[in-house]
Amino acid sequence: MIPPLKIDHLGIAVASIEKTLPLYEGPIGLKVIHEEVIADQKVRAVFLQVGESTVELLEPTSPDSPIAVFLEKKGPGIHHVAYAVEDIAAKLAEAKAAGIRLIDEQPRPGGHGKMIAFLHPKDTFGVLTEYCQRIE
Repeated sequence: MIPPLKIDHLGIAVASIEKTLPLYEGPIGLKVIHEEVIADQKVRAVFLQVGESTVELLEPTSPDSPIAVFLEKKGPGIHHVAYAVEDIAAKLAEAKAAGIRLIDEQPRPGGHGKMIAFLHPKDTFGVLTEYCQRIE
């Protein structure tokens, strides 16, 4: 098994980035480093720097987005933990061989210039787990 390089980011589901940013930029003291709309995921994402990692605020852009569904079921809060990996395809193969269900059988484009893939939270003790690899 090849270990992840680091925790890349924590994804946090929010109903409104505008209402949430004052907390993260104010008392918490983080700085926005990237923002984008990820159309195929129906989400607006804002990344804030924390050392070598980031916090990703996720706001739904459609009522049927996965983030909107998450907010409806669980409310705002931590949505996923993302691990930076050197070889995302190899990590998916390791997870599958270990009996972990994959949400994404193949890596797909994600936010902030990365390929991403998710592991099913029912097999990761309730934590939605993401692998990500920077696209060079």
